[in-house]
Amino acid sequence: MSQNTEASQTAQEFIASQLQLEADAREALPYQFDTCTKPLGPLRQAIFACLTCNPPHSSDDKSHTPAAVCYSCSISCHGEHELVELFTKRNFVCDCGTTRVPSSAPCTLRIDESTSQKGNVTGETPHENNKYNHNFSGRFCACGEPYDPEKEKGTMFQCLGLGTVQDGGCGEDWWHPECLMGLPRPQPSENVINQESKQPAQDGQVVAQPSEGQEDVDEAPLPPGFPAEDDFDHLICYKCVSSFPWIKQYAGQAGFLGPIFHKSSSDNTETTTDETTNDTTLPPSTESKKRTAQDDSEVLTSKKTKVEPEGHVASETVTSDPTSTKATVNDAPLHTKLPPAPSGTFSLFLKQDFRTHICRCPSCFPNLKSHPQLLEEEEAYEPPVSESDDQEAQNGRGGSVGSGSTYERGEALLSNMDRVKAIEGVMVYNHLRDRVKAFLQPFAESGQAVGAEDIKAYFEKLRGDEEGIRLAGAGAGAADDEQGGR
Repeated sequence: MSQNTEASQTAQEFIASQLQLEADAREALPYQFDTCTKPLGPLRQAIFACLTCNPPHSSDDKSHTPAAVCYSCSISCHGEHELVELFTKRNFVCDCGTTRVPSSAPCTLRIDESTSQKGNVTGETPHENNKYNHNFSGRFCACGEPYDPEKEKGTMFQCLGLGTVQDGGCGEDWWHPECLMGLPRPQPSENVINQESKQPAQDGQVVAQPSEGQEDVDEAPLPPGFPAEDDFDHLICYKCVSSFPWIKQYAGQAGFLGPIFHKSSSDNTETTTDETTNDTTLPPSTESKKRTAQDDSEVLTSKKTKVEPEGHVASETVTSDPTSTKATVNDAPLHTKLPPAPSGTFSLFLKQDFRTHICRCPSCFPNLKSHPQLLEEEEAYEPPVSESDDQEAQNGRGGSVGSGSTYERGEALLSNMDRVKAIEGVMVYNHLRDRVKAFLQPFAESGQAVGAEDIKAYFEKLRGDEEGIRLAGAGAGAADDEQGGR
């Protein structure tokens, strides 16, 4: 077998390899990236910080201009740059093509209003309500470490983000479990693994996935006292809890786990005993703030709230009438049934149904109005998928041109083409295929390599074969007439 034969590839094998490459590309980049999201306004969307366009000089660099771009611009406008995936941020507008990004990296997807031409958009005004934190310089958590997928292992958790950096919160930062509890991080030598990739997970978690063949035993364990990942759906870090202390009262109540305390470096011990707990003091990370139904009953029946006709509120001792007590307790706002908030600095861990256990009375609703993520589950924007609609393919339609594989796009063009022209095209293709096959046959039999000059000379000759092309077109017309007469 000659070297040329060994290195050769059949057309079927080539098409199969191209389809596989396109399938791999669709898996890595599943969405269309031809439309910038800036015209859509503020969205909860996946965004990317470009360190090539906005490089931070140090971790405390005050001159750094944070910026981030949408999914489409990260590929179309910054595809060859160093990007940091920030995952989803709420109420964010793409910065590509604005004054936050250098003019050397214009937006290629939007229309330039001055020229009415697509592309080369620079100098637009950025959205004034975009909020930034150190994630935009590639750093995460209170420790400010960059995420290194080759060294990091275990799980990082994204805060639900009650507060921005400007009001003392974290701005939907990603947290190490140890840092939430004020514990030291494992040394890098303890964390090094062969190869990992940063993968998004559901419910605000990002998991460092082990490489193929790696044992699960390499996964970093959660620190003692930290909740199991299956026990909660969301996290509110201690920074956001401290910025909005009204939410502390829900710790350990329905829909919420007990508080997970943060131990600062100046704390020798952390005490958690308050008027709502018993005399037994537990370690701050293991104490349960859940109360039994009997305990809650004792708290709730000790007093009741009475609204006087004049609008004054007064407290009085509960009567012994069980019917009256039950009606008063049931009618009282939810927050009045909660025990006093625990003291100290702690994070909250929320169960899936936590929203149904938050008080929405007229007194509490103003606190919730600026935090809609506490009222209803958020939906993140996703661009249209890049491949053809599977149902259309099943129904025999080729899908939209410009999506799917090269083969699918060809089928789509044929399905949308005039029938006579389509048949003529197929006949011409068959004629060309037979001629090329006849040309290559001697080379295949002799094992001789096909040179570029051979191919060039052949196609120059083939271009003059108008007679063959004319006959192919005539044959297509005859075939169409024959089918039309049946």
